[in-house]
Parts: sequence; C-alpha cells; structure tokens
Amino acid sequence: MPALNRVQLIGRLGRDPERRYTPSGKPYTIFSLAVDRRWRTPEGERREATDWFTVEAYGRLGEICQQYLSKGRLVYIEGRLRVFTLEGEGHPRRRIVRIVARNMQMLDRRPEEEVPAEVEEEPVEEEEVVAEAPPPEDAAEAD
Repeated sequence: MPALNRVQLIGRLGRDPERRYTPSGKPYTIFSLAVDRRWRTPEGERREATDWFTVEAYGRLGEICQQYLSKGRLVYIEGRLRVFTLEGEGHPRRRIVRIVARNMQMLDRRPEEEVPAEVEEEPVEEEEVVAEAPPPEDAAEAD
C-alpha cells in the first residue's frame, strides 16, 4: 500500500533560525514558522488565526537556512511531518509534531542579497536528535 507524508507551508519566521547539534555533533537548523489562516463565520464575520510550526532543516539546506533566513522572512517550506512522544521526569507525556524540510524557497527576497531563491535538500544521513526531544529515527532520510 503506498504512503505519502508531505507538507507544504508558506509563512513567516517567528524567530531567527537556531543552529543545534545531534548527539554525534552534526549540525542542523531549527526555526518557527507562522502560517496565517482566514475564514468567514456562517454569520459573515471575518476571522483570522495563526498556526505555528517548528521546522528542522538538515545538511546543506540547514546551512542555507541558518545563513540567509531571519525573523519575519516569508518562505515556502516543503517537507514531511515527524511525530514523536516526549516524556520527562515530572512532566506529562506530550506528542510533538515537527516539519522536516526538504525544500525551501524564499518568497520576499531582498535586492541586496544574492542567494539561491530555491534550495532542495540533498539526501543526508540523519541521526537521532536529542536536545529537547527524543531523537528521530529517520529525520534526514530521503522521502
């Protein structure tokens, strides 16, 4: 049976990307992405809400995100969902959802920057990441 795990988001960075390291010392980049939603209620009232996502980027894509992205930048992210459970001493069990980026495109390119508008992740060997969460079993694996 075929399976599909693909996510496409357009949003603004909620903070500057942060460089982190896997237990073996390999770098990756993590950042928050705000995606706005707008709709009308049955009564015709306009509503708006923001969904927040945490994005992880590995390998060369992670390096580019770290170098060129900053808080407020508008980007397109394509990737996959990674879901895991976080348990800690004295803390309730929580389910965590992350987006593992495969492709990133800057949508509000600034004229002074000469950077590739679109970057696609090269397949890299991803290892388990443990800092704030249990390590992913297949985080950087190609889809």
